[in-house]
Amino acid sequence: MSSPRYETSCVERFLRYVKINTQSQEGGTRFPSTQGQLTLQQMLAEELREMGAAEVDLDRHGYLFATIPATSQKSNVPCIGLLAHADTTPGISSEQVTPLLHHNYQGDDIVLPNAPEIRIRAQDNPDLRDQIGNTIITASGDTLLGADDKAGIAEILAAAEYLLGHPEIAHGKIRIGITPDQELGRGTQHFDTERFGAYRAYTIDGQGLGQLQTESFCADTLHIEFTGVSAHPGYAKGKLVNAVKLAAEFIHRLSATDFNPEATEGREGFAHPAHIEGNAEHAKVSLLIRSFDVDGLRTIASKVEAIASDIMAEHPGAQLTSAVQPGYRNMCEILDAQPQVVERAKRAIERAGLRVRHEPLRGGTDGSQLCFKGLPTPNLFAGQHNFHSKTEWISTYDMHKAVEVIIELCREWEERTPD
Repeated sequence: MSSPRYETSCVERFLRYVKINTQSQEGGTRFPSTQGQLTLQQMLAEELREMGAAEVDLDRHGYLFATIPATSQKSNVPCIGLLAHADTTPGISSEQVTPLLHHNYQGDDIVLPNAPEIRIRAQDNPDLRDQIGNTIITASGDTLLGADDKAGIAEILAAAEYLLGHPEIAHGKIRIGITPDQELGRGTQHFDTERFGAYRAYTIDGQGLGQLQTESFCADTLHIEFTGVSAHPGYAKGKLVNAVKLAAEFIHRLSATDFNPEATEGREGFAHPAHIEGNAEHAKVSLLIRSFDVDGLRTIASKVEAIASDIMAEHPGAQLTSAVQPGYRNMCEILDAQPQVVERAKRAIERAGLRVRHEPLRGGTDGSQLCFKGLPTPNLFAGQHNFHSKTEWISTYDMHKAVEVIIELCREWEERTPD
């Protein structure tokens, strides 16, 4: 591995941050949803103050904002924002994460010591081929790692520390934002774009080296509710219609379609049953509906509802209701009209000696929603792989490169601004 162009603390920071449990939690009205997110945010706020950042503010909703003051002699350099999120997915534990460093990786499968049956298989992780000789960080097998998105946080703060320590690097005003509950789709719920004050922004929340994402899924949540017919099970013949069994049959039939996540890739959309609850009388299934356009969302939702309706036709007396909860939309609707914010990201990646991987995002970021709140925000790589799983991994080389891209991005905005 070649030495980083900018020597920074990104890896050391990351190894500290992942040890704080910031798993978000579905349901409830608390914001942020868990205390661990505030614990991390408070630590980050203190670190930002110690490194000399200005306007460090952690608000009552758990949003952390800070400023890296401009060093440019130009007065008209636009303020750019750098964003990451503090929470980890509610689906996999982030309690007592033990990060492990696998030095001088040589292309073998990576065994996780606390769960030897779980391996990060080289054949299933083609990006590992480019990591020969590098250091790979994983968890121990009990938890996820938390690179989504503590890698982004560590890289942003490391870049901020470097810029504050090297005022000879000319850049405009930089705003830092760390958001809570992004994994719940609520990362921008209380985000005040006017208070943040950036002209354009970038989330550091992507995957492989050189990745730039300006297109995301459109997202809705579809709630399917089955109401059965109650009866005492001892006297149920010819009477009982069990809502749990209706929901189970619904999931079974859904699994045989070609629009479930296990069968889709690239630009294909899907319906993902993410939550189920209920009893014999009433059962509810909540599904994540994803497509790159709104028409695709509607088509998939209609197919899902048709499956549920077919089941109802077989069970007289049962009832079905469905409701769509709108989510985010494809950020390309905004970013296609903002070529400047994208082109400067491309040039920053190239300045770091990397090939630009301009790929659609099969998911969403805070930027997906911020674009529609008036702040165009593409997504840059943080280096995370296999996120939302116990086989999550990241390379220290990629982390250093992400910091380099951030610094080059700040320089790019300053240099491209005419006097």
